[in-house]
Amino acid sequence: MSITGERHGRSGAAARPEAGAASGAQSEAVPGVCTGRVPDGAADLDDAAVAGLLNQTGAHRYGHFRLTTGLHSDEFFLLARAFQYPEVLERLGAALAARLRRVLPAADAGQGGPAGSGPVAGTVGAVVGPAMGGVLLAHAVARVLGGRSLFAEKEADGSMRLKRGFALAPGEPVVVVEDAVTTGGSVRKTMEAVARAGGRVVAVGAVVDRSGGKADFGVPFVSLLCRDVAAFVPEECPLCRRGVPLVEPKRG
Repeated sequence: MSITGERHGRSGAAARPEAGAASGAQSEAVPGVCTGRVPDGAADLDDAAVAGLLNQTGAHRYGHFRLTTGLHSDEFFLLARAFQYPEVLERLGAALAARLRRVLPAADAGQGGPAGSGPVAGTVGAVVGPAMGGVLLAHAVARVLGGRSLFAEKEADGSMRLKRGFALAPGEPVVVVEDAVTTGGSVRKTMEAVARAGGRVVAVGAVVDRSGGKADFGVPFVSLLCRDVAAFVPEECPLCRRGVPLVEPKRG
């Protein structure tokens, strides 16, 4: 699968459109880019390769967007567009798992035990993602780290909770993953859900860190692509002042 080339420039990132371009514009998907087997070196993805995958699947978009946090931004990462291709999801999950292994405590970096078992020395017991963005990613990462794949769901009061019979043993080591992090609110709520269930979060991972490395979860945090993306409160949004149409991409 070719993920770089002259079309995307040397970095593999899509060029930012000129001011006034249609809101919600995205990179054109390359026919055939998401076909074929996952290469043996799937875990060896650098920034350019990750950016190329996101551009080619239409997951990286420019325009005027309302984020889940309510903030506005001229960039949006709709990772579901990348995750719809199983082989792309597998590549991103394997790459993120490889980076997580480098920061996991030595006792938690091995292969996981059987599903439903308690914590096993040298394992990650579970990988937990917030619904919806972290559900598929948790599965892809868990396949590599060896733990179970769980997800937390939002409650009426805005908190997150493990439902559907998901359970954690006391002190079970858990990795929390999210598709994209901006303020980190969903990750923190998922970490709280893990703690209430008795688990112990040992690391956090994301495909895209939109905070430019500023997000802090109190445990090691790794991402595949770190970007310092501008985000504005609606009252101070320059795109609103220019009259650029606002898009809520997750509703489209």
